[in-house]
Amino acid sequence: MLTFGFRLVVVCTLLSQLPLPAADPLPLRVYLLAGQSNMEGQGVVDLVHPQYYNSGKGTLLRLSEDPASGDRYRHVRDDAGNWTVRDDVWCRYRTARELKRGPLSIGFAVYEGRHHIGPEYQFGNVIGDATDAPVLLIKTAWGGKSLFADFRPPTSGGETGPFYKQMLAEYREAIAAIPDEFPELRDNPVQLAGFVWFQGWNDAFGPEAAREEYEQNLVNLILDVRKEFEVPNLPAVIGELGNDGDRAGANVKQIRKAQAAAAARSELGPHVRFVSTTDFARPADQSPNVTHGHHWYGNAESYFLIGDALGHAMQTLHEKAPQQR
Repeated sequence: MLTFGFRLVVVCTLLSQLPLPAADPLPLRVYLLAGQSNMEGQGVVDLVHPQYYNSGKGTLLRLSEDPASGDRYRHVRDDAGNWTVRDDVWCRYRTARELKRGPLSIGFAVYEGRHHIGPEYQFGNVIGDATDAPVLLIKTAWGGKSLFADFRPPTSGGETGPFYKQMLAEYREAIAAIPDEFPELRDNPVQLAGFVWFQGWNDAFGPEAAREEYEQNLVNLILDVRKEFEVPNLPAVIGELGNDGDRAGANVKQIRKAQAAAAARSELGPHVRFVSTTDFARPADQSPNVTHGHHWYGNAESYFLIGDALGHAMQTLHEKAPQQR
């Protein structure tokens, strides 16, 4: 006769051999990154045009090789010297010439090839390191566009900006395309986890009304995006128009004040952060594009640090008020 203890051992052994139920896939955390040319990405990675780019000063390649940089850029290249490619963060960006999509690495910028970065690069690294969930960055950015007209949100009245509409359309296009473009993510439920805004140059140098209305237009933009996607507490991070640092003129500084004031508005609640970027400006003579102050002189360190700060600000919002969808 089998003893009770023996029968119990047999039952436990059989149960241990049964397959465990599959765990539900983690939500795909999606971030909408929007703005104009500096969100498109102007940070120079390497000397794709040897006769230009100031002998490589301020490129990501030079920064990654500089011992003075310490560990800051250690993760951008592997032991063989290749640019690293993440296996947990993906990016999608439709430029005027092509659709760029795939695992996060260098090259998700407006230019052809893989020789530039924007804020998405280090933003994605920060967010990816902070979560076990997969991450998808959807970039919607076009050069020379204002919030006053091109991105004008519906609540601001007048004609809704065509690039506000395009931003929403490209987000929805990207979500609908996940099963085909990112098959490894097809089973993950989608969670819109954050909105990042990095823009302001055209409003600074547009009509006076663009500067005067910028604060309210930015508040309206965030509220309208939240309403559109039915995420009333969607975390939003605003990157400062920090070009030229403290040397910037009055128009740029007016936009900076408007951006900071918008982030402090009670209508937006606690789920918004303003990120100062003026300290990330680098001198023209230490940068690749010595005449492009409107593009941070193409300095990869500037874009890297901007993305880093935006990412940490977003993560702070998640830690204080985890996003639900």
